[in-house]
Amino acid sequence: MKDNIYAQPHEALAAFQFDESVVAVFPDMIQRSVPGYQTILTGIGELTENFSQPNSKLYDLGCSLGAATITMRRKAKAGCEIIAVDNSSAMIERAKEHILAFHADVPVELLCEDIQNVTIENASVVVINFTLQFIEPEDRQALIDTIYQGLKPGGILILSEKIHFEQPAIQSAIEHLHLQFKRANGYSELEIGQKRASLENVLISDTETTHLDRLKTAGFDSASIWFQAYNFVSFLAIKS
Repeated sequence: MKDNIYAQPHEALAAFQFDESVVAVFPDMIQRSVPGYQTILTGIGELTENFSQPNSKLYDLGCSLGAATITMRRKAKAGCEIIAVDNSSAMIERAKEHILAFHADVPVELLCEDIQNVTIENASVVVINFTLQFIEPEDRQALIDTIYQGLKPGGILILSEKIHFEQPAIQSAIEHLHLQFKRANGYSELEIGQKRASLENVLISDTETTHLDRLKTAGFDSASIWFQAYNFVSFLAIKS
């Protein structure tokens, strides 16, 4: 279904939330808004194949409709299980339908829960795909710490986020590229403006440096961007 949530003027814009209206158009929304999204999903699958450990747990934190879960499920080692978590009941219900449509031997447990309340244990792969940016900034370090502690040695965290840049001129130039990407995908100026307003104070981005410092503080010795398209990046952090 096509995303036209902001195609008509809204007299009073509510803060963005992952409700039924967003769930219905989410695949279209993310493909038209996030450059490189499909490449990130493909990479998550390849990294899962490389780093998942037999009889361990894989976590998809902020799983939305289960796209990363499905990719991980296809590539996971024998004996793995996936815990997919989202705090939107509408997302979880639709994710169940998507996941059941693809047969696989790897079991998936779907939880409607705040990802900050989830116990991470015996984990070899943890994915946070464009979700940390919706958590209060002061709570982000604690979540990354929890993930690090729950990872097995050799386990990985894949963290995908929209970032902002420390140099204003670079921020302006790359923001323009992203706006052009959305325009090329059919979004009008009204849609772009209204969605931006609805996301203000809801999606709070960090810089690359902030993310890397947070990963280092948690204990990750190896962490770097493995993919970037404009202001959308995915980090790979490996536990020694």
